[in-house]
Amino acid sequence: MSTSSFNPAAHARDMRAKGFWLDRTYDEVLRAALAAAPDKTAVVAYRADRPQPLRLSYRELADHVAHAAAALRALGVGPGDVVAVQLPNWWEFEVLTLAANRLGAICNPLMPIFREREMAFMLGFAEAKVLVVPKVYAGFDHAAMARALQKDLPALRHVFVVDETGPEGFEALISGVSGRVEAEAGVLRPDDVAVLMFTSGTTGSPKGVTHSANTLLACNRALAGRFGLTDQDVLLGCSPLGHMMGFAAVMLQALYLRGTVVLQDAWNKQRGVDIMAREGVTYTGAATPFLVDIMEAVSAGSPRPQALRSFLCGGAPIPPVHIERAARELSLMVCSLWGMTESLSSTLTEPERAHEKSSRTDGRALEGVEVKVIGEDGALLPNGQTGRLMVRGAQMFLGYYKRPDVPTFDAEGWFDTGDLAYMDDEGYIRINGRTKDVLIRGGENVPVVEIENLLFKHPSVLEAALVGVPDARLGERGCACVVLRPGQAFDLAALQAYMAECKVAKQYWPERVEVMAALPRTPSGKIQKFKLREFAAEPPKAS
Repeated sequence: MSTSSFNPAAHARDMRAKGFWLDRTYDEVLRAALAAAPDKTAVVAYRADRPQPLRLSYRELADHVAHAAAALRALGVGPGDVVAVQLPNWWEFEVLTLAANRLGAICNPLMPIFREREMAFMLGFAEAKVLVVPKVYAGFDHAAMARALQKDLPALRHVFVVDETGPEGFEALISGVSGRVEAEAGVLRPDDVAVLMFTSGTTGSPKGVTHSANTLLACNRALAGRFGLTDQDVLLGCSPLGHMMGFAAVMLQALYLRGTVVLQDAWNKQRGVDIMAREGVTYTGAATPFLVDIMEAVSAGSPRPQALRSFLCGGAPIPPVHIERAARELSLMVCSLWGMTESLSSTLTEPERAHEKSSRTDGRALEGVEVKVIGEDGALLPNGQTGRLMVRGAQMFLGYYKRPDVPTFDAEGWFDTGDLAYMDDEGYIRINGRTKDVLIRGGENVPVVEIENLLFKHPSVLEAALVGVPDARLGERGCACVVLRPGQAFDLAALQAYMAECKVAKQYWPERVEVMAALPRTPSGKIQKFKLREFAAEPPKAS
């Protein structure tokens, strides 16, 4: 594939002509919501460390955005600058996203689970000018990490900390500058890069995926149409805002609808279900483990969320038993989704066919999206035959940040997803393999190559390969298959200590170690990971 023959301008004209691109920014969306319903609740923000939520009307949200934009402008933030946000699902996340875009800057959402290793690379590569972090979250001192990282990142001029008093606190940031910056037409155009989000690297370092307001709003428009969402809907943001599921399919989706987003910063199933019932949540999007937790909480006595009617479920195939149980116990339609950071929400099962299709497929193409399955020769395959899944359309990313060398689209705008799939006679697809090496744990892509490279560096390890082990709740867990150097020992405790020493996010740590005499290989020397997956799928041997 090559980008040389792909014509982005022609693609843009086509998306506009077909009505898939709305040619609006989120600043315009906020302004319209403010004009239509200034006193309507826009955000309800729950924090695990506080008994009551914070509620913001659209008027109050707009005020915060105007003040934050003024503060960022006073720091020298302008068009094309990167504002990195490593926050949990807090209201400040949405304010900073909208304030950065108001100035023509790029918002870079970062997962709170990231630690020094991931943060140093992402902040350095993006040349972020501003970083906003929590003081402490989930017991981890983000403020200390951010300040330590700043010493080695010359582009990172400012670090601000939510919940901290003093000149580097978030409150000081937005209250220390008088005046406001109101929406200004033309500062950020609908086709400009608005968001930079890193993917978990599977073939090396993470890549920065870029999206515009047009691509993101195309996602919002398509999801609203498929689900029948309106301004009366209440959306729960329990999936991290550092992922496109929480960021685009929930937070920005609510703004597009002029609805209400309810944010939960730390997932707790009992509290999550209680919040859904109390706030009248009608829709949410998350990975399968969240769905399982909701059902378990209700069966254990938590209040049933009576208004919840649709659950957007992505990240991995949904076991049929969960779909049937959700329909039976909660009258909840679980809709299977396939997407990726590059293509956002690409295929989705509509609610009215959820019970029939969600357990057997990953949905059909959303409006503005096309998918096809091809063979190794590039020819279209008949329905039912497995091949490479290709996607194109209105939600496709703009390219990889500062990586014009990385192949993206072919001449006709098709993107090779790296997944294997087949299509049924009604156009629904089913992912049934991967051409890229991916391990998905609880909806989180684990950077397989990076973890393997770290294992190779351990003094006890001669060879290493990381594969996924099927797991009923998380979809997969990581199994490290290793060959040791003569006379060396290595077990799970040693692996965990090493991952902690390397400052790797805990969600990426393998959860099982298998010591092998040799790794299975092809005659050419390539590791046969399918054999390792078969091996790892067997119950671990008793020690």
